[in-house]
Amino acid sequence: MLNIFWSLRIRLLLVTAITPMLWGTTYLVTTELLPPHRPLLAAVIRALPAGLLLIAITRKLPHGHWWWRSLVLGTLNIGAFFALLFVGAYRLPGGVAATVGAIQPLVVMMLSTGLLKERLSTRKVLAAVAGVFGVSLLVLRADARLDMWGVLAALGGAVVMAAGVVLSKRWTSPAPLLATTGWQLVAGGLVLLPVAYLVEGAPPAHLTLANVGGYAYLTIIGSALAYALWFRGLRALGPTDVTFLGLLSPVVATLLGWLVLDQRLSTAQLIGGLIVLVALVTAQLRRRTTRANRVARSAVRRLAVLERV
Repeated sequence: MLNIFWSLRIRLLLVTAITPMLWGTTYLVTTELLPPHRPLLAAVIRALPAGLLLIAITRKLPHGHWWWRSLVLGTLNIGAFFALLFVGAYRLPGGVAATVGAIQPLVVMMLSTGLLKERLSTRKVLAAVAGVFGVSLLVLRADARLDMWGVLAALGGAVVMAAGVVLSKRWTSPAPLLATTGWQLVAGGLVLLPVAYLVEGAPPAHLTLANVGGYAYLTIIGSALAYALWFRGLRALGPTDVTFLGLLSPVVATLLGWLVLDQRLSTAQLIGGLIVLVALVTAQLRRRTTRANRVARSAVRRLAVLERV
């Protein structure tokens, strides 16, 4: 049973890792395919149509307290996170914003200790610090400027999504995964919609075929599929384990810049990418216990979660 548990865990981690890798393609799609200077519009289109699509597929609406829980989770994981993310991206160089956002595993660990009663692991704390350092080497530039409001926005984005991740684990919905994912995407999109209109105005009157293709990719692949895999991982794995996978996003974004945009990779960036990967692997290690009954019970619980997903 122990071997089955570890095999399922590794498989779940690999599948969940697809999400941050997909999110890592967002920068390339946004810069190459979408209309310029409309980040909040892109965020709304990423969230709202994807959520409506999933609700149409599942044909399930929230019941009871899941109306307000969906609003809270959608605001934290999507609405407030996207808004703060784009404010930080506009006011800071991308490397600074990504480095500040890389503290998210540390925030999740602290919140999990208080809300989920998880034990704070020294190994994971050190892995999280190494992850921030690796991301800084990967994306930070020597001439990067700091803007107080930009740093606060990037920090706020990391905190609100960390809170959303932990609460998503604490509040496990009995509804199908795609349904709860759709509720959060719709809630987040509705929160963003008036903000996008007030800040950026009405959507463009004309869109090119490339614009439509970019928006379709962000809606179907970058949100509907990516968030379903993300919340699936959260149901079956620990929030800290899942959040560490988010460090893959800047790695993928950097690799795509090298492969597609012909950007150069420095030695420091290669070292940074290697540090991030080592931090990811280190964070996912588990101390084996000799108490067979504890292992069996843990494995059975995980299997039961997987069956519900």
